[in-house]
Amino acid sequence: MNFTIPDDLLALQKKTRRFIADEVIPMERDPRQSAHGPSEELRQALIAKARVQGLVTPHASTEMGGLGLSHVAKAIVFEEAGYSPLGPVALNIHAPDEGNVHLMEVVATAAQKERWLVPLVQGRTRSCFAMTEPDNGAGSDPQMLATIAVRDGDDYVINGRKWFITGADGASFAIIMAKMEDGSATMFLTDTNRPGFIIERNMDSLDSCFNGGHQVLRFENLRIPATDVLGEIGKGFRYAQIRLAPARLTHCMRWLGAARRAHDIACDYARSRQSFGKLLGDHQGVGFMLADNEMDMHTTRLAIWHCADILDQGGYGNVESSMTKVLSSEAIWRVVDRCVQILGGQGVTGETIVERIFRDVRAFRIYDGPSEIHRMSLAKKIMARTKKM
Repeated sequence: MNFTIPDDLLALQKKTRRFIADEVIPMERDPRQSAHGPSEELRQALIAKARVQGLVTPHASTEMGGLGLSHVAKAIVFEEAGYSPLGPVALNIHAPDEGNVHLMEVVATAAQKERWLVPLVQGRTRSCFAMTEPDNGAGSDPQMLATIAVRDGDDYVINGRKWFITGADGASFAIIMAKMEDGSATMFLTDTNRPGFIIERNMDSLDSCFNGGHQVLRFENLRIPATDVLGEIGKGFRYAQIRLAPARLTHCMRWLGAARRAHDIACDYARSRQSFGKLLGDHQGVGFMLADNEMDMHTTRLAIWHCADILDQGGYGNVESSMTKVLSSEAIWRVVDRCVQILGGQGVTGETIVERIFRDVRAFRIYDGPSEIHRMSLAKKIMARTKKM
């Protein structure tokens, strides 16, 4: 793989970095935020700033109004956006909308794109992706899908519950994964204001960076026209892989930017704080942590770029994205945890943004598949490969 960044992408990287520094970071203490993420008013204010710079939804195709970034280009731009918790919001590349844009560009009909995807790409609306379930339903094991869709004339009627559904509160539409009568899975598009689409409650969580937070949903005889089926009946699990492999990787990209921010703050502190007659960073205990941070971020970036290159070359990337997700989430956690330790008391308070990054990034080892599930999947593939040798 050629790791040389072309000049046009270098220019976009610098432009994004400058935008985050000049326009987004000054808004990090804006009061229009809560434990459940930025308000819609703040989101629109951030997107308006990005729109002036031509940076809104850069991962969307040029036909849809984006920049048509490759996966490798996304790795570079998304890392820059992730340097601030508000950066992905400003560029409209946050989860779950980023993954939904990718999925719908591949699978949705022309009418569905016009109705739901166009305003999503423009940043005028938000969406959610409803797959995870409580009560022995789908989670790490999607085959346990319990939400049911039954055909009734020209409609499908959906009943079931979902939870940990990021951004459902305030979303204009949802992509729902439901089980058919034959046991297969199908994806459905629905406006969230339809009768039977019910938000039971908001879930309190460590993180506070996702628009709308996370919700518990209930579907009570939610009636969806057959024209709003996303893709083909029975291919829901296949479409989930189209969405999850790239979306899993873009999480790694964004959180690498957050880790770099924490590291930069820790470095500045280590260069200025005196302890026992010398700079804090000159103590091996601290200096070694900074060195470990650099190595963790370097290997994470290489893993992301390698996986992104596989996707750009037309590879499916499931195994590689699974490995990259584990490598990235655990390395990024180590980086941010070390930064908290280096900052001492400041690291566990709101004196710097590191404490917020620490809370936000902890969940990364769980969502989009816990590290243990990815290891289990990889182990099965290793054993199957060994048997063939």
